[in-house]
Amino acid sequence: MNDYLLRGVTKAGNMRGIACVTTNLVNEACRRHHASVTGAVALGRAMTGGALMSALLKDDQRLALRFEGNGPLHKILVEADSGGGVRGCLGNPAVDMFLASGKVDVAGALGRAGFLTVIKDIGLKTPYQSKIQLYSSEIGEDLAYYFTESEQLPSAVGLVAVPAADGTIAVAGGFLIQSLPPADDALVEAMIDRIGKMAPLSSFLEQEAGPEGLLAALFAETPLSMLTRQELAFRCTCSSESVQRVLAAMGRDEIAAIIAEKGEVEVVCEFCKSRYGFTTV
Repeated sequence: MNDYLLRGVTKAGNMRGIACVTTNLVNEACRRHHASVTGAVALGRAMTGGALMSALLKDDQRLALRFEGNGPLHKILVEADSGGGVRGCLGNPAVDMFLASGKVDVAGALGRAGFLTVIKDIGLKTPYQSKIQLYSSEIGEDLAYYFTESEQLPSAVGLVAVPAADGTIAVAGGFLIQSLPPADDALVEAMIDRIGKMAPLSSFLEQEAGPEGLLAALFAETPLSMLTRQELAFRCTCSSESVQRVLAAMGRDEIAAIIAEKGEVEVVCEFCKSRYGFTTV
């Protein structure tokens, strides 16, 4: 199944729903970072959250999510754009932590004390930035808390990344539901009840129901209209030209000194691990 998302709003316009599958892009990022099982699940949830939030952007806009905690994982960085490109990385991709039940301990790995920073480049002179304390460090709950606290939009976020026996991610995806003004309290209560009674999110993806099946189950009594589809993919924005601009900011003399000592100056992209080497200033 290709990675993609579906988005739509109720006929009354008072609730929107977005659902996606992100298995391929998550596995591509995890492969590049040699992520452990815990790292893969954490990065998978965060990248899925970034993909869902990208559906709220307008053309040529971008956003970044930065989760920083006091656990051994240290941080998770995700960037996504309005065209469906998503990339991500981990502070310490080798960390593996599990609960007594055997489930991956994402919250423990990230750390229960820390911050989530959301940065949006929407074409203004200065990007919009909002920072909140981590709510539970489970990623999905933190994003829902961000929407409620920073954007005053009551939201439900469901994220899943299921590890396979070989250490890859078997399925990844999720949903974002938001109540829009004027709020319909009865609809909100019905949605909360429906989410509580639903089968595990992973089961929808494992059965290849896809975003269509997930949204149909969530909005069974109030179908969405105006459904639109957006393809998703792992996509990094690094390039030789962008790296050269970063090096230029360091100063010509400093770069020349590195080349004289080591024969070249090497830069490795934090997100995709592409290597760029330069032997001249």
